[in-house]
Amino acid sequence: MKTKTVSLNRKAYHDYHILESIEAGIALTGTEVKSLRAGRVNIRDGYARPERGELWLYNTHIARYEAANRYNHEPTRPRKLLLHRRQINDLSAKVMQKGFTIVPLKLYFKNGKAKVELGLARGKRLYDKRQSIARRETEREMERTMKLAKALK
Repeated sequence: MKTKTVSLNRKAYHDYHILESIEAGIALTGTEVKSLRAGRVNIRDGYARPERGELWLYNTHIARYEAANRYNHEPTRPRKLLLHRRQINDLSAKVMQKGFTIVPLKLYFKNGKAKVELGLARGKRLYDKRQSIARRETEREMERTMKLAKALK
């Protein structure tokens, strides 16, 4: 399986506790695919929401494709996510619980098909974010110390 990552959503890992992740296909137009291949996409503020038994991706910005003229796409249009019915029902039931949301974590091509990795997430509180930052800093400091100790041997 050949995969090419187009976009990562690092902000999602900072703002949310990711409880589980799932891979979904996306229904795109031709100009959107060309723009994705060029890497002109922003999924930072995106989210998915179930509506009438389908899952839709909102607030993802896929830039217009310059070479296309009047057949271009709308950059922030809602995009249908392609999942099995049971997966959609499971995610919908979990989102109805208080505090859960679905955020895009990664956008990539897998065997030539555009895919998005969705994460079932719960929002972090401010003190959780501070703990995450502190933990990351201590891990970096420990790595620096270990590297320095190996260099001195």
